[in-house]
Amino acid sequence: MAKSTIILVSALCFLSFFGSVHCKERFFVEGVVYCDTCRIQFLTKLSELLEGATVRVECKEEESGNVTFTKEAVTDASGSYKVEVDGDHEEEVCEVVLVKSPRKDCSEVDRESHLEQAARISITNNAGIVSPVRKANPLGFLKKERLPSCGNLLKELGMNEDGSLI
Repeated sequence: MAKSTIILVSALCFLSFFGSVHCKERFFVEGVVYCDTCRIQFLTKLSELLEGATVRVECKEEESGNVTFTKEAVTDASGSYKVEVDGDHEEEVCEVVLVKSPRKDCSEVDRESHLEQAARISITNNAGIVSPVRKANPLGFLKKERLPSCGNLLKELGMNEDGSLI
């Protein structure tokens, strides 16, 4: 009995190894999109998670800038998205970017180069990450008008109205 169990377990291990050699690498990029109600470029307790926002995962060759992968996703009721990415993109720059907001009052994207709303992610098995899930930083659309309560929040955070530290 024990001998047949060992043979069965060995066969299953061998088959799982054989199957993994021929499987295409698959990753999952996950993150959230929010409405930046205070226009300060980071998530706060006054931020609102956005259902129905569109994001795009895009990978480009580092030298030429040629796009090698692109796929869009729409956020769910919790403002979350999940994008399946096939293949290893070690030699490429991959980012999640904001595409479209479901709200007219919260649809601005800061395009200044140092404030551009993009979350860079590593989509490779050669980065010391065991899980196939890659968590992207939260991305936010700017609300047209800052909420009145943002002044108090900024004081709590030790910041001036312009976002500088007190």
